[in-house]
Amino acid sequence: MYLKKTGHWLVLSVLGAFLAACSGPSYYMQAISGHWKLMHARQDVRTLLEDPSSSPELIQNLESSRQIIEFAEATLDLPANGSYSSYVELDDNVITWNVIAAAEFSLAPKKWCFPVAGCLPYRGYFKQQEAQKSATKLRNKGMDVHVATATAYSTLGKFRDPLLSSMFTGSDTRLAAYLFHELAHQRLYIKGDGRFNESYASFVEQVSVLAWLKKRQQADELQQWRYLQEVERDFTSLVSDTREKLADLYGRDVAESAMRLQKTEILASHVSSHKELIKNKWAGEHYFHTWIEEPVNNARLAQFSTYQSGQCAFQSLMDKADGKMPEFHRLVMQQAKLKKELRDKWLNQSCTVIASASKL
Repeated sequence: MYLKKTGHWLVLSVLGAFLAACSGPSYYMQAISGHWKLMHARQDVRTLLEDPSSSPELIQNLESSRQIIEFAEATLDLPANGSYSSYVELDDNVITWNVIAAAEFSLAPKKWCFPVAGCLPYRGYFKQQEAQKSATKLRNKGMDVHVATATAYSTLGKFRDPLLSSMFTGSDTRLAAYLFHELAHQRLYIKGDGRFNESYASFVEQVSVLAWLKKRQQADELQQWRYLQEVERDFTSLVSDTREKLADLYGRDVAESAMRLQKTEILASHVSSHKELIKNKWAGEHYFHTWIEEPVNNARLAQFSTYQSGQCAFQSLMDKADGKMPEFHRLVMQQAKLKKELRDKWLNQSCTVIASASKL
């Protein structure tokens, strides 16, 4: 997860919607068409670097990407498998729109199942209007819904994924975060377990960016990154607290009208607490401000959990690996071989429990 001052905090991996033949002909056709257009628009990176008509900005971005990927392969044990050797210029800074949904009184995201990717807590569309149409249908069924934009794209190594112009809208640090996250998906992916996959990729992203910045010896960027990690911890704590309150509420035997009212109160308190963080702890900086620019609901809270579960659990494996990435990946693979119920239990461990166990 990479945080910008504008508040965009989410990097979604779109796991090949074109694989979803079981989802109906119209969805299948838009997915096939969108993916085909993307693959057909690829330009070879080496050719672009040698082309005198390529802009200096593009050349710099492509060179930065090459250096980041080389670092990932050499230092982080994240093989690129031929990905990111091509480039696509998008018409927009969004590659797909992802629909996330949850029941009115549940934090469990709705799952969509695909032949190769397995069951995922979101459904991707290459056209915004198609995503909004799907979201409207779900809202009409009484569900909490959120449409999230994606700026990165992964086919899990099934195709040679290209670099996208949407990846170059921020700093080199943000670009590194995108690439490390997506390469982590190629390193490990468990079919049907989006929560484990995304939490793992988010953790790899964070530790990899830190290693990248240290390698570059850019003290200012490193200091800024560490500060943003503190901001993210503040925000994660706030969201986790809100989720716990809602989970407790949804587990009670109360009338729907009373539950609906209390849900509204909890979410209003969440927004107020967020504004207090901005005012009193973040020196007026509107970090994560897009989070409260539209209503916070179960779908958005479920989405957050998908990406930020188990960070202490993964850190415990990194500590056990003594910071060595190959050994860390080996230990993660051991957890990946467990049954899903055991993986979930491992991810759900509290940081306090993990810290206590590490002292034994």
